Amino acid sequence: MQVGIIGLPNVGKSTLFKALTKKQVDTSNYPFCTIDPNVGVVAVPDERLEKLARVSKSAKIIPTSIEFVDIAGLVRNAHQGEGLGNQFLSHIREVDAIVEVLRNFEDKDIIHVEGSIDPQRDKDIIHLELIMADLQTVEKRLEKVKKEAKSGDKMSLETLKVLNLLKENLESGKLVSESNLTKEQEMLVRDLNLLTIKPIIYVYNINSQSSMQVANSQHNMIAINIKQESELAELSDEDLKELGIKRTGLDRLIRISYSLLNLITFFTSGEKETRAWTVKKGVKAPQAAGKIHTDFEKGFIRAEVCNWRDYVEAGGELKAKEKGLIRIEGRDYIMKDGDVVYFRVSN
Repeated sequence: MQVGIIGLPNVGKSTLFKALTKKQVDTSNYPFCTIDPNVGVVAVPDERLEKLARVSKSAKIIPTSIEFVDIAGLVRNAHQGEGLGNQFLSHIREVDAIVEVLRNFEDKDIIHVEGSIDPQRDKDIIHLELIMADLQTVEKRLEKVKKEAKSGDKMSLETLKVLNLLKENLESGKLVSESNLTKEQEMLVRDLNLLTIKPIIYVYNINSQSSMQVANSQHNMIAINIKQESELAELSDEDLKELGIKRTGLDRLIRISYSLLNLITFFTSGEKETRAWTVKKGVKAPQAAGKIHTDFEKGFIRAEVCNWRDYVEAGGELKAKEKGLIRIEGRDYIMKDGDVVYFRVSN
């Protein structure tokens, strides 16, 4: 699953990416230093893995991951070719969610492309660029579908309705995600890879002088001191423990990203390894088995399932079986976050 990091130049995007991935990128203090998108794979922090590995005496631990894509800064009128224009917008069409970095700190040594600090204005600029890019995409498809709908084709007529609705909403400044499309309607325009239909996480980049606090109830907003997090990212887990830091701002951002993508984690655990696997919420056991190996979905027989906490408290697989904590589930079982699973499959 990919998450694209966007924002105006010099707001902390590349510094955030560097901190997230511990991958060195150019964060020089000038616009457009990031020309091509940098990509890094980030482990999803999950304390359950160590606990499972301990009782299973696993030789190694393999966490699940999210891919972050660092995209060069957008500027006002990018959709008209300003800056590096739509080149950057095209880089985020394929991502599953967007992290939008908004600068909320003063620093005379770091220029702001708009000349002042105003996160709401910056947010509006970015949204307008995404909306205009989507409007161009929708209008282009409308021309084609209008011709197809003249034949009376039912799907074309339905698609035409959806496109007209989106065009109207985009022209009024609404994101596609605010159009309340049904799943069926979303499917009709899915291939357009619209930017504003994607879930967005707003990261307010603060410093020690910033007064901003983000309410806990706002699940898609987070305030992070990115410079400080960048420094913390250089420390080992042992160093963080000594400092009494259990969960960093980066950990929270990764988890929010994971949650916003509607993902859950299940585990396999044994002497060889304890491993976390990612699936969409609502997926059934055979499809989850297919994540491990495509043949497992075809040959699925049953799943032996135990809640991770029960598994740990019992002391591993054998003791969990003795206590009757492992259930036998069939093809219709819907996977739950925290399931420890052994799949029985045919050869």
